[in-house]
Amino acid sequence: MSDPAAPPPGGSGPRAHRWSAVMVLVRSLLLTVGLIIAYYLLPLDSHSTLGASAVLVGGLIAVAVVFTWEVMVIAQSPYPRLKAVEALSSTLPVFLLLFASAYYLLERAEPTSFTEHLTRTDALYFTLATFTTVGYGDITARSQGGRVLVMLQMAGGLLLVGVAARVLTTAIQTGLRQQRRDRPPER
Repeated sequence: MSDPAAPPPGGSGPRAHRWSAVMVLVRSLLLTVGLIIAYYLLPLDSHSTLGASAVLVGGLIAVAVVFTWEVMVIAQSPYPRLKAVEALSSTLPVFLLLFASAYYLLERAEPTSFTEHLTRTDALYFTLATFTTVGYGDITARSQGGRVLVMLQMAGGLLLVGVAARVLTTAIQTGLRQQRRDRPPER
């Protein structure tokens, strides 16, 4: 597969690098906006904890598969640092929206799971407050299922920040080493 962060055909140097950086930012922004729109428009009407669990498990598997693919692409990219930024900026919104969806579905299945009724915006707010460890305390998990889900998000957030950062750094280093090997010797 070709690298979507690659410079335009026939391009190299600082101009191509700027072009690639702009494209990474545009793609990341469009992906995030598209995911948020999908989050608000998709029918999340399951009234069972099994439905919420299926969404969460399926989504986490998808995040892991996409992240693994992104790591392989980074190592082959002409701009591994940019590609790593793109990988993280696409993985993070998916992770957060996945948990927001799971909280929303859990609240529908078990209305006493949280201290208040969660709209989609409330579920997203709670997800971001939990991920950033701000935790204002206005919304809290009451049920065991809700608390387990919050603990999974906390652990997943730590993994995303810690392990993913290390994996991305290694992929960048691999890509940079590959570039040095592929570069023709100077005369």
